[in-house]
Amino acid sequence: MSTAILGTSGEDRSDYTREESRSIRRRSLRLLGSLVGNLRWQLVLAAVVLIVSTALRVAGPALITYGINTALPAAVDRMDWMPTIGVVAVYLLTAFGGAGLVGWYAVVAARLTQAIMLDLRKRIFLHTQRLSLEFHESYTSGRIISRQTSDLDTIRELLDGGLNELVSGLLYGGFTLVALLLLDWQSGVILVVMGIPLFFLMRWFYLRSQLVYRESRVISAQVIVKFVETMTGIRAVKAFRKEPRNDDEFGGLAMRYRDVNIRSIRLFGTFEPGLMSIASVSLALIVFWGGVRVADGAIAIGTLVGAVLYVRNFFSPLQEVAFFLNSYQSATAALEKVSGVLEEEPTVPDPAEPVDLWEARGHVRFDEVRFGYSDERVILPDFTLDIPAGQTIALVGTTGAGKSTLAKLVSRFYDPTRGAITLDGVDLRSLHPKDLRRAIVMVTQEAYLFSGTVADNIALGKPDATVEEIQDAARAVGAHEFIEALPDGYATDVNKRGGRVSAGQRQLISFARAFLADPAVLILDEATASLDIPSERLIQDALQTLLSDRTAIIIAHRLSTVAIADRVLVMEHGRIIEDDAPATLIEGDGKFAQLHSAWQQSLV
Repeated sequence: MSTAILGTSGEDRSDYTREESRSIRRRSLRLLGSLVGNLRWQLVLAAVVLIVSTALRVAGPALITYGINTALPAAVDRMDWMPTIGVVAVYLLTAFGGAGLVGWYAVVAARLTQAIMLDLRKRIFLHTQRLSLEFHESYTSGRIISRQTSDLDTIRELLDGGLNELVSGLLYGGFTLVALLLLDWQSGVILVVMGIPLFFLMRWFYLRSQLVYRESRVISAQVIVKFVETMTGIRAVKAFRKEPRNDDEFGGLAMRYRDVNIRSIRLFGTFEPGLMSIASVSLALIVFWGGVRVADGAIAIGTLVGAVLYVRNFFSPLQEVAFFLNSYQSATAALEKVSGVLEEEPTVPDPAEPVDLWEARGHVRFDEVRFGYSDERVILPDFTLDIPAGQTIALVGTTGAGKSTLAKLVSRFYDPTRGAITLDGVDLRSLHPKDLRRAIVMVTQEAYLFSGTVADNIALGKPDATVEEIQDAARAVGAHEFIEALPDGYATDVNKRGGRVSAGQRQLISFARAFLADPAVLILDEATASLDIPSERLIQDALQTLLSDRTAIIIAHRLSTVAIADRVLVMEHGRIIEDDAPATLIEGDGKFAQLHSAWQQSLV
């Protein structure tokens, strides 16, 4: 198995080693750096606005100190009110100016956040589409949904509020400390000394909350995965009466999620009283020592008032910083998950120097191919096969023989571990992706229909197809009549998963889609499994039309479909044990003859 998938499987863990944690943080920082790389000037503008607004807000206590020490005595002793009026005017100017700049900063920061989130949301969608089938078969849909929804919402909340609170809080605290040192250096020294227990408190909260919130994100993803899987497979749940077991499993996950959230609340419940205690002790020491010096005439009363205001202002944003740490841990864990997905590389990469194949004939060859989903699980040990252009072959064999794996290799959903698969002599790994997808089309048992009209779903095989071409394709596979009978004909909205059409009708629509695409190689992987016997007989002619003049690979357990093949390959343990025309194999006494005899008896 590839290292990319191994990395994914270990992503939703909370027990990282120190080196793994460092690597994950570096990965997350790289992602963050790439997101803000194109927003430098907006960041500069936000920084300038924030710095100026913070400086204006910090000026308040200094102006009050000047007013008490200088302006007020001038008014009382000499009846000179100009200094007082000047102080009040400047105070109001700084207050309103700071408020206006804070509002402007909020707008600039919001635009930055939305630009980053738009970029990140698009990256996740585009990247997960680009990843190979191996990733999607290993990474559950619930986890993908969690990355695109709850994880992105957590990151948005951090950028919207938490990050602004951190930056403005730290900047405001730094400016306040500098202003206090300039106003009264002794009070500033007391505050610096009290910063020592404050540092240890913040560090304790940060380290403990880091573990709690990483665990919270892991459990949150598990809750989402369980919910999505249950709702997606609700028919199986009801068919096998799995509701009580699901209730217990989901209840257990929900209780674990509740418990981890309670632990985070307890952490904050310890941190906040500790912060208030340090703030109260700092304020008490400064008031006491300042009072002693005021009594001695060393400082003026206004200076003490200014120092007290600065100390209160210093501690007030620290609670906001703690709230940031609260959301930061959750957002960091979410960013780790998102960056993990974006770090995944396709295991089936596009060729560096693609080879064009404008007109494919359909000659497919396996040349000593070895393939396994892991080193221990080898499906095709040493496989060689030549399929001439225009030939229809049928693959039969027991479950696990390697039939669907062979189809996935031809479609290049996977690459062989060793050897080569060629189309008209060109290695699929070198073929241009657009030529590969145009030349080879697979129709699966699922026959997935996207939200939209019937015509839209057929045109998936040829987006620029006309209405007439779409209808001709439907007629060719016998789907036109039932489509016309739908409420709005070809304009009928099939809803999610084709809710307005039956499983067999969905399959016919997928046949029409493949016919319209007109590939050189068509693969039918259990494509008639959703059809009942009468329906299957009705579309035998449609299949003849669909398969004519192109190379076709049919994988089917129903041997009625095999009868239209030019050649039957019987597979067992990744090897071909029989290879001949259907009639010849039926007349023999091999594996296919036994399967055919058992199938005929089942029809009686």
